[in-house]
Amino acid sequence: MSFTLYYHPLSSFCWKVLIALYEADIAFEPRLVNLGDSADRAAFQAVWPLAKFPVLRDNARGKTIPESSIIIDYLARTEPRAASLLPGDPELAMQTRLKDRLIDNYIHAPFQQVVAERLRPEGQHDPFGTEQARRQIRSGYDLVAPMIGGSGPWAMGESFTLADCAALPALFYADHAVRLSEWPELAAYLLRLKARPSVARVLAEAEPYFQYFPLRNG
Repeated sequence: MSFTLYYHPLSSFCWKVLIALYEADIAFEPRLVNLGDSADRAAFQAVWPLAKFPVLRDNARGKTIPESSIIIDYLARTEPRAASLLPGDPELAMQTRLKDRLIDNYIHAPFQQVVAERLRPEGQHDPFGTEQARRQIRSGYDLVAPMIGGSGPWAMGESFTLADCAALPALFYADHAVRLSEWPELAAYLLRLKARPSVARVLAEAEPYFQYFPLRNG
């Protein structure tokens, strides 16, 4: 098979790439990595030394592509069925990448700080840092909400793109840290995303692992 994806079904950034792969109907070999297993981690590090999810291996071209946004960009450039994930018009492509980066940097990343706090050992918690991360998520919601759904159901209007692949994991998970109820446009957008077949498939595959999500009980 041409592609191998190194991933974990609970990883939010892996969701982003899985949505793109399913959306474009691109066949790949899923390589679930257990970072808690020393042999599995070592094998993954041989592919990508940082051992960070996700990583796509293009076996046909002999390329290893890390980082979710870069993977989707690569697929859009090399796989005809994925071309629509990144608009051909340079200005629209820039706007798509911008929304992707805003979502990742100002919603997704601070949410992961909240999760990291929950995993800290007793006596090493940082309530100030956690509240700061929640404030950043709120600011991210404020920033992104006016950009969504203005001219269609998706982040860039009628076309489902890289920006939507980024939005689903960010909003789905961040809603457990800062509820979307105060941002009805984002809450409605998340519902539309969940109904998308590619997204529904990712969520269904992740469901058996939700028991391990640190914020599952709020």
